[in-house]
Amino acid sequence: MAKDPRCHRRIAGVLNARLPDLGLQELPEHRSPRGLRWKSLATLVRAALVALMSGQKSFRDVESLTDEMSVPMRRMLGIGRRVPDTTLRTALSGIAPDDLRDRLRAQVKAAHRRKALAPFGLPFGVVAIDGKGTAIGAWDELHAQRQPHSSAPGASGIVRTMTCCLASSRVKVCLDANSIPSATNEMGHFPTVLEQLQAAYGTLDLYRMVSADAGMCSEANARLVVEQHGLNYLFRLNGDQPTLLAEAKRLLGRRRPRKADAMTVDIRGKVQVTRRLYLSSELAGYLAWDHLRTVLRVQVEMMDIETGEILPLKDKDKERYYLSSLGQDGLTPEQWLLLIRRHWDVENGCHNTWDKIFEEDKHPWFEAGDKAPQGAVVVMLLRRIAYNMVALFRSVTQRSEERRQTPWKDVMRWIYQLLIAATDKDLLGLRPRAASVA
Repeated sequence: MAKDPRCHRRIAGVLNARLPDLGLQELPEHRSPRGLRWKSLATLVRAALVALMSGQKSFRDVESLTDEMSVPMRRMLGIGRRVPDTTLRTALSGIAPDDLRDRLRAQVKAAHRRKALAPFGLPFGVVAIDGKGTAIGAWDELHAQRQPHSSAPGASGIVRTMTCCLASSRVKVCLDANSIPSATNEMGHFPTVLEQLQAAYGTLDLYRMVSADAGMCSEANARLVVEQHGLNYLFRLNGDQPTLLAEAKRLLGRRRPRKADAMTVDIRGKVQVTRRLYLSSELAGYLAWDHLRTVLRVQVEMMDIETGEILPLKDKDKERYYLSSLGQDGLTPEQWLLLIRRHWDVENGCHNTWDKIFEEDKHPWFEAGDKAPQGAVVVMLLRRIAYNMVALFRSVTQRSEERRQTPWKDVMRWIYQLLIAATDKDLLGLRPRAASVA
């Protein structure tokens, strides 16, 4: 898509208005004040953020970008000169991840106040939770867990986090990224993730349901969602809950396509994807699951459009079962199917974008050294803040549906062009920001 001549100004307005929402000046200063050339930690973090938004992949890329940045953009962003890569590396490696998580939450709350996160297609908000791991060359058993190589000598560090994505809104913002301690897993860390999520957003009515994959599905976790936090859950069901799964299959597994409660048909290239939903409330209160109200089965069929051939799928992809504490009549069948599809936005939207567009797994920025584990988590959090800002511009600021489909790489290229080529005319009339030049 060709760039609108007004696009530079539109993006500049977003940067000028939304960067202050983060409150970067509230980040605690961890550096010794003696001999500092860069007096403001917020300025260095801001440089890293706009670099991530423009598609830069390393500390050296940030240095090059800040060297090429136009004078008007320097004034607006408060970045007075080139940021050396070693200076930025040292500054970021000492930031406490929880302090950056506070900045991420401030960003989300500001978007909520602007009514940018309203439910879209569903009657209430839903947060989808899923785990993600990124390999680096170091570990500390706090931010990165040691993982031996399976096919060769040696080991890697795995930075494991649990992503909380607002799957119900038009823009799939990241609400939180919570590091998983080395002594536990997704199942065991789920209560902490939910508690901290509620502490940050529980008074906002931002969501009323939590959805999660089978790796977090347990009766204890389900009860926690309903009884302690007053929310509903949607959990995927697999063989870890054999009795429930067997009963769900007995009730729903033999239903024929003509008995489906809802169906969607999508075209992906030369493949037609059909999804059918089957619902039942007959397992309500089954065994110890007295909070259970609805079981669901989703059947997937893929067909080659040219030949009419049904394509083979693995059993786990062909049929999936789910449990929910929400009564069957709490949503229409079509909304139930949309809810299940929206859960996968945490993977297809957030994780896929971070890996394919931001290239997180290829370029974690911090890869080795004592500070690498904590530094890698810091950059991951900055990447999620940058992702949110670009996603909000792409899906909310852009008004037409056509512009909302603009590829991520195109939007990030526009941001890069603005940063290095913005003129005083592009920024004319924008209210001065609070940043000070360092």
